[in-house]
Amino acid sequence: MPEYRRARLTGGTFFFTVVTYKRYPIFKDKDAVDLLNRCFQAVAVEYPYKIEAIVILPDHLPCIWTLPDSDFDFSTRWKLIKIAFTRSYSGGKAEVTSESMRKKKETGVWQRRFWEHRIRDQEDFNRHCDYIHYNPVKHGLVNLPIEWKNSSFMEFVKKDFYDESWGAMIQEELMAMDLE
Repeated sequence: MPEYRRARLTGGTFFFTVVTYKRYPIFKDKDAVDLLNRCFQAVAVEYPYKIEAIVILPDHLPCIWTLPDSDFDFSTRWKLIKIAFTRSYSGGKAEVTSESMRKKKETGVWQRRFWEHRIRDQEDFNRHCDYIHYNPVKHGLVNLPIEWKNSSFMEFVKKDFYDESWGAMIQEELMAMDLE
């Protein structure tokens, strides 16, 4: 079995994709989205990080984080966020569906792992922000990024990084981009 290695770059900026177990659409429910946001905030108190960009889709969330200069431990942050969400969401009674899950004390709320990519430069950052914000359109949930409320897109519009109509002209590179 291959050994899985995570990037260890202090103060780095990373793109992540985190997926629900069997892609169950947990985040169709506004209360679940609100709970997830509270979990993000609670973990950030003890383990600071900055969410640079995010979109919360029904069954997964792509996002970009920047860690403090002296820290590289995004895995602990994700673990704590997943644990806090799972305990509150399921009332501690989340489904355990296999012996393997039982041994690892996992429940049927999240996929075991997450995907990460270290952001290399501003162009890489911009490309991943575009991918994140276009994701609801890519999945057929809305016609324009501005229509998806569980997103940092409006923050980017307020900072003049995007125009409100961004995404209306579908670019070939956005459609071809597959970072998940």
